[in-house]
Amino acid sequence: MDQFPQALAHGAIKEVFSDIFFVSGAMETVLQEMDWEFSRNMTVVRDGKRLILINTVRLSEQGLAELDQLGQVTDVIRLGCLHGRDDAFYVDRYNAEYWVMPGMEEGDSSARILSSDHLPITDASLFAFDTTTIPEGILHINRDGGVLIACDALQNWLKPDEYFSDASKALMESMNFFTPANIGPVWAQVATPSGADFSRLSQLTFKHALCGHGEPLKDTASTDFSATFQRIFAV
Repeated sequence: MDQFPQALAHGAIKEVFSDIFFVSGAMETVLQEMDWEFSRNMTVVRDGKRLILINTVRLSEQGLAELDQLGQVTDVIRLGCLHGRDDAFYVDRYNAEYWVMPGMEEGDSSARILSSDHLPITDASLFAFDTTTIPEGILHINRDGGVLIACDALQNWLKPDEYFSDASKALMESMNFFTPANIGPVWAQVATPSGADFSRLSQLTFKHALCGHGEPLKDTASTDFSATFQRIFAV
């Protein structure tokens, strides 16, 4: 056994937009002194022959073989403080560059810092939250009318899936996790964002969103998330 957390159950890698791939899998963790079992998503962006992994999910050996058929993993991006379980596995396996939001680099001198003019994806830009107590970012990919890749700030859980325990399903239903085009409930409690960030975010041009949790939101993401920002923050 290696020194990294082992692979948990996951689904197939699917191409959801032009050279953008998506895979869902299980997560087991302790948050707020409670055991949680739920789903999470990894997004893979292909840039030429390079693969950039965002919100990593460790894949099984079969899954890794399928990933390798898509290209060469060269970079791993961490957008959110509450993710990162499997980043080190991929950095080690592929000798990949590790990119983090400003403020996440403490203790890792090799990490590269994401910024608007320092990104490993040629057609991407970075949105950084300014008002939160913990760092969080969102990538904007200039493909297919604009694709947002988010971590915890934006979520699109419609219903519990096969990766949920019964206890987590009941708890998260009570916390309104299963809301389309949502702001992450636990993330919002921890990060305490203000409406100013979401007002800036709504100015971006995009049609789709791939979040760290939930289903891909296609075609109506801008409208749907703008309605959420208006409902929660009146922006």
